[in-house]
Amino acid sequence: MSATSPTDSLPILKLRHGEDRRLRAGHLWVFSNEIDIKATPLTGLEPGGLVRVVTDRDHFMGYAYANPATLIAARIVSRSAAHPVGPALFDERLRRALALRERLFAHPSYRWVYGESDGLPGLVLDRFGDVVVGQIATLGMQRLKGEIEAAVRRVLGPAVLFWKNDSGARTLESLPAELELAWGEAPAALQVIESLADGRALHYRAPFTGGQKTGWFFDQAVNRAALARYVAPGARVLDVCSYAGAWAVTAMAAGAAAATCVDSSQAALDQALANGAANGFPITARRGDAFDVLAALAAEGERFDLVILDPPAFIKRRKEFPQGVAAYRKLNQLALRLIDRDGVLVSCSCSWHLGSEDLLGAIQGAARHVDRFVQLLQVGGQSPDHPVHPAIPETRYLKSFFCRVTRE
Repeated sequence: MSATSPTDSLPILKLRHGEDRRLRAGHLWVFSNEIDIKATPLTGLEPGGLVRVVTDRDHFMGYAYANPATLIAARIVSRSAAHPVGPALFDERLRRALALRERLFAHPSYRWVYGESDGLPGLVLDRFGDVVVGQIATLGMQRLKGEIEAAVRRVLGPAVLFWKNDSGARTLESLPAELELAWGEAPAALQVIESLADGRALHYRAPFTGGQKTGWFFDQAVNRAALARYVAPGARVLDVCSYAGAWAVTAMAAGAAAATCVDSSQAALDQALANGAANGFPITARRGDAFDVLAALAAEGERFDLVILDPPAFIKRRKEFPQGVAAYRKLNQLALRLIDRDGVLVSCSCSWHLGSEDLLGAIQGAARHVDRFVQLLQVGGQSPDHPVHPAIPETRYLKSFFCRVTRE
């Protein structure tokens, strides 16, 4: 079914009795067990096709795209019967999302579209000046890719649009990993500008195709900007799971005397060193598994005034929770050993399945184990270019705790 087909010809997806409450509260997902399969058999829905979602009493709930082969069988794109899925809707959503980011950020370096929170489920667009890197995670949005591309041209008209569709989420929708240049000439690297709290700008380069996510972790930008107040003059800083070194460079700009980046990727460390040099700061690097390097640093008698932990998600599925919590506790325990006197730990988690209290409990448990006293000073979340949808808890995932650490 084409996205521009007349709405009255769209297939109906009917909900079971009482299964409209969550949608009325604002959620956008329809799970397969919420569908009246007698009235609308899932096998009759075209994978990735558009549907009209209605209640058991035929009240309109929204236009959605469907995937009968997945647990989330449909995702609502429009709640208004007068605004079907098509060019006008995409233009409006992209303009509205762009207006927010342009109001929030001094430089064109941000997440332009954050999926459900911007009314475009399954779509991520990150802006690097005149380059836009996108990711599509769902079959329905994949089928709408051509219309999204056209809307990106109309609304922003960037020189480059590149699809970095290699996320693990695509496997759940039976989508292949693919890298595709929609238009433009591939740049040698992505250019990122982040502002400090005092207005100064830091300039970074990130890999165009070989980097993590879309190339940069914009979600931590606001937390990095908040770091300056916790950097003591002349501090020694350890940036663990550093990727391209943004935390380390920010700390150096705030007055740290030395910063060491730890990552398992040599390419990431090379980029971190280059980013430090580009901003006028000599940074050192240590390659290896974070757990192993932290243990080795402790054995060598190394100590730091500020340690940042920004690891990848240890818990990607609910069943991984016990092992994941143990991993967060161990990582924090190893880091706390390296803070010998009055120092600061910044401990982060991007695991949605790990709640804030779970991470805080892991930090406190680790502190008790190594005879450290921890005071929570500040709680950070994802940057405002990753707005939280109040009805969709899954859109709120990042936790960043700024903690003072002393001896017991």
